[in-house]
Amino acid sequence: MSLKMKSHHSVAVILNERLAVKQRANKFILLTKGRLLTMLLLWIMLIACLSFCIYNKMEADNMVRRKEFLVSMCDQRARMLQDQFSVSVNHVHALTILVSTFHFYKNPSAIDQETFAQYTASTAFERPLMSGVAYAHRVMHSNRETFEKKQGWIIKTMNRDPSPVKDEYAPVIFSQETISYIESIDMMSGEEDRENIFRARATGKAVFTSPFRLLGSHHLGVVLTFPVYNSKLPADATVEERIKATAGYLGGAFDVESLVENLLGQLAGKQAVVVNVYDVTNSSDPLIMYGPQYPDGDMSLLHVSMLDFGDPFRKHEMRCRYLQHPPTPWMAINSSIGFFVIFLLVGYIFYGAGIHIVKIEEDFRKMQELKVRAEAADIAKSQFLATVSHEIRTPMNGVLGMLAMLLDTDLDSNQRGYAQTAQACGKALITLINEVLDRAKIEAGKLELDAVPFDLRSILDDVLSLFSGKSRDKGIELAVFVSDKVPEVLVGDPGRFRQVITNLVGNSVKFTEHGHIFVQVHLAENTIPLMDEKAEACIKRTPDGLEVISGGSRFNTLSGFEAADDRNSWKNFKLLISNEELQFDNLDNVTLMVSVEDTGVGIPLPAQQQVFTPFMQADSSTSRNYGGTGIGLSISKCLVELMGGKINFISRPHIGSTFTFTAALQRCERAALNDLKRPLSEPLPTGFKGMKAIVVDGKPVRGIVTRYHLQRLGLLVELTSSIKVARSAVSKQNGCSRPGNGKQLDVVLIEKDSWMFTEDNALPEWLLELKQSGHNVEQLKMILLATSITNAESVKAKAAGFSDTIVKPLRASMVAVCLQQVLGIGSRRRQGKEFPNGSAYLHSILSGKNILVVDDNRVNRIVAAGALKKFGAKVECTESGKGALALLHLPHKFDACFMDIQMPEMDGFEATRLIRQMEKKVNEQMKNGGSAGKAEFHIPILAMTADVFQATYQECLKCGMDGYVSKPFEEENLYQAVAKFFENEPISDS
Repeated sequence: MSLKMKSHHSVAVILNERLAVKQRANKFILLTKGRLLTMLLLWIMLIACLSFCIYNKMEADNMVRRKEFLVSMCDQRARMLQDQFSVSVNHVHALTILVSTFHFYKNPSAIDQETFAQYTASTAFERPLMSGVAYAHRVMHSNRETFEKKQGWIIKTMNRDPSPVKDEYAPVIFSQETISYIESIDMMSGEEDRENIFRARATGKAVFTSPFRLLGSHHLGVVLTFPVYNSKLPADATVEERIKATAGYLGGAFDVESLVENLLGQLAGKQAVVVNVYDVTNSSDPLIMYGPQYPDGDMSLLHVSMLDFGDPFRKHEMRCRYLQHPPTPWMAINSSIGFFVIFLLVGYIFYGAGIHIVKIEEDFRKMQELKVRAEAADIAKSQFLATVSHEIRTPMNGVLGMLAMLLDTDLDSNQRGYAQTAQACGKALITLINEVLDRAKIEAGKLELDAVPFDLRSILDDVLSLFSGKSRDKGIELAVFVSDKVPEVLVGDPGRFRQVITNLVGNSVKFTEHGHIFVQVHLAENTIPLMDEKAEACIKRTPDGLEVISGGSRFNTLSGFEAADDRNSWKNFKLLISNEELQFDNLDNVTLMVSVEDTGVGIPLPAQQQVFTPFMQADSSTSRNYGGTGIGLSISKCLVELMGGKINFISRPHIGSTFTFTAALQRCERAALNDLKRPLSEPLPTGFKGMKAIVVDGKPVRGIVTRYHLQRLGLLVELTSSIKVARSAVSKQNGCSRPGNGKQLDVVLIEKDSWMFTEDNALPEWLLELKQSGHNVEQLKMILLATSITNAESVKAKAAGFSDTIVKPLRASMVAVCLQQVLGIGSRRRQGKEFPNGSAYLHSILSGKNILVVDDNRVNRIVAAGALKKFGAKVECTESGKGALALLHLPHKFDACFMDIQMPEMDGFEATRLIRQMEKKVNEQMKNGGSAGKAEFHIPILAMTADVFQATYQECLKCGMDGYVSKPFEEENLYQAVAKFFENEPISDS
């Protein structure tokens, strides 16, 4: 009970610790997720700001380039306009010099209106920007009247009215034909015009008027005025000298609108830029010279280029702006958006990676939690199974023990049958429990294999013996064949190997109603097929020339029924036998190939994929019709894999199944064999060596199986397919009575099929022939081999001369007993219940031994004491650990102790620890007291419990126990567990 409480407490502690770790991990995970999200948001804000900065930078760069382009275009237009003005001004200046030279320096004047008009018309192409030129003569008021009479017209104002009285006048006397309408108009009639003329004669340079609407075209324009001097003036002439020398004025009208329009027309992209030309002499009120009064277009960019037309008083400028608003900055937008998206993805990738790592960490934590829960569930399951095992095995131990003791008493046939049935049911229940526990141990990874020497052939004989009754009842052939190349003794786990074979053969017996079950064991390397020709040469004839092969059955199998796996056909079987003559390297490792072939119902195709799944059967009717839990094959697969092999199968519905598995074992060294204190199995009799036998069997596979068992006993065996062939073969030998190597023919074994389907007089005629040839027919024994035989067939066999009948399955020990009885050699086995493997040996060493049994269950004490007393042991029982301590107080009389584990007050573990401490203390006192030569005290203590888990076994060894016996224990296991502690003592003759 204390063990259970400790286990439950440890599970709770583990769960609480792991759950606390889980809570801390969950907090860390949530905190990490929050930090990652905050970092992602900060990252988004950062790249958004950077993207905005990139957009602004690219937009600013675009504006700079746009501004530079506008400046370039505006300056280019300003330069061109200025150059055009300069050219025109130069032409007007040249015309001024011409007028001064030819009008005033010559007398009479060489220029008149007609000449001036012609000349200016012919040179107009040199002044494309001017609408026309004219010459205005300076007339003083005193000379007005004379001048008007001479010209034939009066001086007029711009409005065509007679000019009022003034100090002086400047009427137009010569004009270009295009502006002839201004003739007689006083150029000084306007105040601004008057000031411009005065400024022109005072400076001697060109002077421009402010913009105004030109007569005729109504375009905006300006008038350029040059003074005309009547004498040559020095460069440094004074203003008075210039005024005095002034004779008139030459003026030209510039059509600024047409000028700029023509200029822009010569330039590409004129529509891209809006141009305005202003007179900014009065900066507060600039006068427009070209362009719309209220310009449209892109008002965000404006560039001003100054214009120098040669008049220092007048200031002009050109203002340029784009006609269209700037285009949408897609490059900047796309670049900033691309930058934002790319680095957003980068951030999200890192965020996703972080979340993924956190998710992995979270999943890892969950898996750890699930692992903790699974471990706790596994521990709970193990505890549950251990408890259930203990609770079931404890009463079953009493039931089976009492039944065994009951069967040793005098019972009538009905009572014995009832007891045996109850015993079989109990063992079946224990087998089921063992299978479930084995599966639990395999799942927990706690199943460990032994590595001890064992006799493979003896194990197979035991398995056949286990199922012999069922096979006889069904009338099916049950046989085993082991290759001669397989060593006699191997090292491995015999119990688990037996368990796999038992599961496979048990399934075959369960699902087979006719035909055969055939177990074969070969070396894996021998299964490599050789050439058919060599196999035929090795098998077809024996050294004596007797024919072996026969085609008498439909299928050359053990029973003549078709098998599922063609690889186990007679042809391949011959190959395997032929390979036995080949030599292979004598390696320490041995890989066995074991096959179990049956001709049962087979496995349906849909169910074949789940054959090795625990608790799965072909269909729901399987359990009802055949029984079982569906766990045996699953356990077998796990055990085979633990043995380093693989298991597979071939099954055909309504044909049968063949299961094949491999197992990696080791050869047993001779030194290890010599060290064995007792034989691994009961030795076979050796009195048959050198005897001669003939086997008559129409089925070659079955005949070889019979030969295999006889050769194990040392007989020389020859095979024939029929009595007729055997008779013919013996007759051909020298002397007709000594076939083969001249040895006396001792026994003839005839298969029931070969005898039943032979002519009735064939066997008597052969015996008569042997008698006439001098053969002692009374010494020649004939044995009938049969799978099953009726009473009538038995009587007929005795009448035909058969000495005995061997009912299959064949086992070497059974064949030996029959031959001893028939041939009258050796000692017969004792009648009644025989001791199992080596039990006689155990009986001799247990006789007289004092054994203490400690168990709180009265039934268990009775069963254990009865089993031990049966073989001469002196048994004393106690019901508690404290009682065991009292009885084992040194010195004591006991040779061994069986200790139950779970007991009230003091369990078996605690009792064993105290016993070992007591022995250790006494042994130390003996050493210190000078009794070093005396044997130390150490009583063998064996755990006796219904808990069969590895953890319990480890705990047993840890507390000082020497062995382990699980409940319900079989007598053999119980004896063997005790006997190994007495093997060094001499065996009594009793």
